[in-house]
Amino acid sequence: RLSSPLCSFSTTPRRLSLAPTHTHQPIMASGVGIADDVVEEYSQMKLRSAHKYLQFRINEELTEIVVEHKGESSTQYSDFIAGLPKDDCRYAVFDFDYTLADGGQRNKLVFIAWCPDSAKIKKKMVYASSKDALRKKLVGLTHEVQATDLDELEYDEVFDKVSAGGTK
Repeated sequence: RLSSPLCSFSTTPRRLSLAPTHTHQPIMASGVGIADDVVEEYSQMKLRSAHKYLQFRINEELTEIVVEHKGESSTQYSDFIAGLPKDDCRYAVFDFDYTLADGGQRNKLVFIAWCPDSAKIKKKMVYASSKDALRKKLVGLTHEVQATDLDELEYDEVFDKVSAGGTK
């Protein structure tokens, strides 16, 4: 054994552990994982238009993001907004349909991070720190709306963001 006042070195070999250090899903910086069905349901929505929207929540133990609601393809945007909790945070992906001034029909998948001002601070912190990792798992999303108030989720507000003011 060699030593000096600043550090010490051992000449004894150490064993390396080959045991896995994580489960099937990576844990986010917040310590919250993503349930397998989140990505599966999103893929069904994206590829087969199986749902009008998906709403996600973090479970009560604050350990995993799970699917809370799957919207029927006939669901209106106003019904989706009305279903968001008033005092708790949620994530969602909505298949947003709109018409351009020239009559062109468009639809875009929009990621929504809903954290109302009335939500508990701990919940807001956990949702904020888990959002980016969830977004990375939901491949193909190009539009995001972060809202703390229902005014920020008004149809016209989202339309302006998604369509670049009605031009795309």
